[in-house]
Amino acid sequence: MKTVMIVDDAGFTRSILRTIIESLGFTVVTEAKSGEEAIMLYRMYRPDLITMDISMPGMDGLSALEKIMEIDQQAKVIICTARGQKDLIVRAISVGAIDYVVKPLQRDRLELSIQKVATRC
Repeated sequence: MKTVMIVDDAGFTRSILRTIIESLGFTVVTEAKSGEEAIMLYRMYRPDLITMDISMPGMDGLSALEKIMEIDQQAKVIICTARGQKDLIVRAISVGAIDYVVKPLQRDRLELSIQKVATRC
C-alpha cells in the first residue's frame, strides 16, 4: 500500500485531497498545516508521496520542499497550489517536485499526477 502525507493549511482542501487520494487506493498516513509540521511529520512517517501547498503560515511549501529534499533526495512531492506563476513552477521542479498542480483542484488532473508519481514509488 502506498502512503501519502497531505500538506495544506486549508482543512477543506485537505479533505478533498484525502477523498481523491484514498479513492485511488492510497493511504493518507498524516496531514500537516504548515511547512514546519510537514518536515517533522515527514521524518516520522516517511510517506511514499507528499502533496504540498505553497502558501501557508510560517514556512512556505517551497522552503519545506527544500528541507525535505535535504532529508531524502528520493522524496516524491506534488505541489498543489493556487499559485501558477511560471517562476514558482520552475523553482519547485528544480528543487525536486515531481509535478505541479494548480488549484482549483481538478480530479482528473490530480489523478493523472498521482498515477505518474505512483509508477516511481
